[in-house]
This record gives sequence, C-alpha cells and structure tokens, in this order.
Amino acid sequence: MTESAQSKAMSLWVATAEGTQYSRLEEDLEVDVAVIGGGIAGLTAAYELKRRGLTVAVLEGSRIGTGVTGSTTGKVTSLHRLAYTQLAADHGMEAARAYGQANEAALAYIAATVEAEGLECGFRRVSNYTYAEAGGEHLAAVRAEAELAARLGLPASFTTDVPLPFATQGAVRFEDQAQFHAMKYLQGLARAVDGGDSVVVERTPVRAVHDGTPAVAVTDHGTVRAREIVVATNVPMGDGGRYSGRLTIHRSYIVASPADGLPADATFISADEPMRSILTTREDGTDYVLVGGEGHPAAEGDTGGGSAARLERLAEFSRERLGGGEPAYRWSTQDTLPVDGLPFAGPLTPDSRHLYVITGLRKWGLTNGTASALVVADAVTGAASAWAGLFDSTRKLGPASAQGRERAEAEAPLPPWRGLPRLAPGEGAVFDVGGKATAVYADAAGVVHALSARCTHLRCVVEFAHGADGAEPTWDCPCHGSRFALDGTVIQGPAEKDLAHRDMPD
Repeated sequence: MTESAQSKAMSLWVATAEGTQYSRLEEDLEVDVAVIGGGIAGLTAAYELKRRGLTVAVLEGSRIGTGVTGSTTGKVTSLHRLAYTQLAADHGMEAARAYGQANEAALAYIAATVEAEGLECGFRRVSNYTYAEAGGEHLAAVRAEAELAARLGLPASFTTDVPLPFATQGAVRFEDQAQFHAMKYLQGLARAVDGGDSVVVERTPVRAVHDGTPAVAVTDHGTVRAREIVVATNVPMGDGGRYSGRLTIHRSYIVASPADGLPADATFISADEPMRSILTTREDGTDYVLVGGEGHPAAEGDTGGGSAARLERLAEFSRERLGGGEPAYRWSTQDTLPVDGLPFAGPLTPDSRHLYVITGLRKWGLTNGTASALVVADAVTGAASAWAGLFDSTRKLGPASAQGRERAEAEAPLPPWRGLPRLAPGEGAVFDVGGKATAVYADAAGVVHALSARCTHLRCVVEFAHGADGAEPTWDCPCHGSRFALDGTVIQGPAEKDLAHRDMPD
C-alpha cells in the first residue's frame, strides 16, 4: 500500500474499545464451571451459566475479545451467504431449518442481553443482503437461496432493490438482522460475569485440561477445579488432536476506511467471487466502511501476492466501488471451518464426562458462537436443546478431510542450512539444520535467531508469514492454525507451549 501504509495494523473494534484490565490467575480456584476462552462463545456460555445459578471462571490467555471475535465484521445475522442451499443438499431440509432457527434464536438472545444488561455496544437492526453483481449462475443462486430460506421460515425475500452504489442484479434479503460493536458487547458480558463467586481472569493461558471429578484446568500460576470445563477456543485444546481432521483453518482480511453516504441500515456479502463483505459503522465521530474478503486456507500460506497485496485489493474495492478513503485500520483473522458445514457443541470427545467444546463456527461466530454456547449451557445444566443433535460434537464424519493434505504439504523436504549469509534482514524461513526442522529469522541488524520449527500442538512444521502491511511477521502452523511470535511465544492456539529456542551452527 502507499498512503494506506499509515493505517493501523489492528482491528477497528479493538482500537475503538477501552482495554480490559482483569488480573491474572495467581492462586488455585474452585467453581462450578470453568470456561476457557474469552470470545463470543466462551463469554456467552459463562454469562448464561451464571444466569442459571452456577459459579463460573472465564480463563482468557490474552485480553477479552482480542482473539477471533475482536476481528469480526460485526454482523449479527442468520443469513450466511448461501449457506441454506448447501446445508439442505448436504444434510437435508430439516437440518437447514434447525440451523436457521438456531441462528435466529442467537440473534434474539443477543438483542435481549443488550437490553437486559444495558450494554452500549452500537447494537442496531439492519437488513442483510447476499447480492449477485453478475447475472447467470450467481443471480440464480441468490434467487434459489431466497426461495429456500423463505420455505424454512426465515425472514427472507428476493429483491432487485439493493442499496449499494454500484449495479447489482439482485439479492436475497433477510429482514430484522443486526450489527454491533463486538468488543464492547464482549466487555459487557465480562462485566456481568465477573463478581460474586464468579471471576474473569486474563493473561492466563491454560496449559492442560483433565477430565474427572473434579475436572481440572492447569495454568502457570494456579489450578482451577470445576464440575465441568468448557473449551471455547478457536481450535480446541485437550482433545488429543481429534479436531485436526474435523476443522480447516481459513484466513481472511478486512480494511476499515472513512466513508460518507453509504446506507447505515444494511450489511452485504457477495455471491460472486472474489467474495466481498461490506458493513458501515460510526465510531468516535467517524463513519467507516468495512470491506472483508481475500480469504484462503491457512495452509496456502502467504500466497496471492502476500497479505499486503490482499489488503490493497480490498482497499481498492472500497475506494472504487464505495467511495472509501485510505484505510484507517487493517487486519486479518483465522477462523475454523467444520468439514461438514456444522458447528461442534457438546462433549470434547465421545469419552468426555465433564469436558465440553465449542468450535467450528464457520466464519459466522457471532450467531453460531452464541447458539453453540446455549447448546453447551443446556448440556451442562441437564436441559433439553433443540439444536444439540445438529451441533453434536461426537457425530461421525465422512473420510474426506483437507487436513491430511495440509499436513503432507507441511512435511515436504526442507532446504538444508549452508551457513551465513542466508537471509536478508527482516526475512525468515525454515531449514533443515542437522536433521531438525529449524525456524530461522534475521532481524533488522541481520542477526540470526533460531527456533524449533515444530508446532507444539501436533508437531507440524511452521511457516514464516509476513506481517499484514507493516505488522510484525509470525511463525504460523499450516495444519491447525497456531501462530507464534518471532521469539516463539504462542499468539494463537491450539498450541499451548512456546517454540523452543535453538542454537545455530556457524
């Protein structure tokens, strides 16, 4: 990027919310339910369980909302591009209907929570559109989605009146949807959870979980004992690798640019490729348009010209199609996609007695995460859930999984290290050093630093990922989405341990 290089490499939602200051866990703790993860799924589960009279502890490894949820678009909707056509084809009409009902119920739950807790999070009702810019198959697809969703009882219609400043052929429209400031909503949930005999702790990575009576979550500075534990991280921990074949990791990008004159009562996503997601918001007196897209499997690494090129394509779309200025904020995120298209909410494994999981929210985490949290809250309290079967975390899946291909690619032969100089300042790569996969980085002064290149989750080989247009590079696992800082520190799980430091030969 040119002038947009002055933009901030961070989420608009994170930048415009006050930071949280919950303390670390410094001693052993005992509660009814421990929830691992301070995103939409974890905090919703904790909030609902506290409402039902249980004591809860939320254990967040970083700060509340700064993971996947803080990098969202902010859409609260049951219209997930063209999801219903695919769900009906793969799982049948009743499954598609239940999925829609679960997401509509999640939207209603969020609206009720905002009102009950008096949350100032910019919640407002909007219409959501999946639009076709071109005719032909894309127009036919949105028309079919509208007709199917209406038959399923969802607030759907087909329209050619799409309030965008460029020509479209038509769209499926869902009425009475919503958008909000995700970080402010999560912070409101955290305030409601923290207090009494319940607690929220930050900067407290969980290193291990153990099933039993009680179930146990182990951290560096204290142990939490609970009747039940909910693992609500993007990729689960403590599952013995069970979800490595059940999820694929998908990376996507967003720019937020100042813009005037766009509709404030509508959000959009394209049926055409390349996919573009559009939302407007007003924060701190400035109107912004958010444009998301350029997604790819994390296993593809820094392809498509790199993250800077991907962000520039989004910025160009914003400028040329929506009248956006140069981006003020830019960021990327990684989401988990379930291989069969349905979230997982229930026991962590088929043998789990007191461990539960929420994952696979298919890039629509604000509603799918809320619905999944309610499924798990029902399971913990012995209540019946209408969607427990649909989101069953122990369901059998077909043999096809992209993860096997990703792991095979990660195990390709590595170039041997042949001594210095080998890397330009600011560059990194993985080499075979004495028979060991070694992540090597040259800092700005040309000094070489080395780490084990084996991800501490399931030992896939990490890859060097350039930062998003000025952000610091990272070491990323292409198999299951773990991310590490240049010094090896875990940024994003499922990895729980840092990459080990290595000595380099001459």
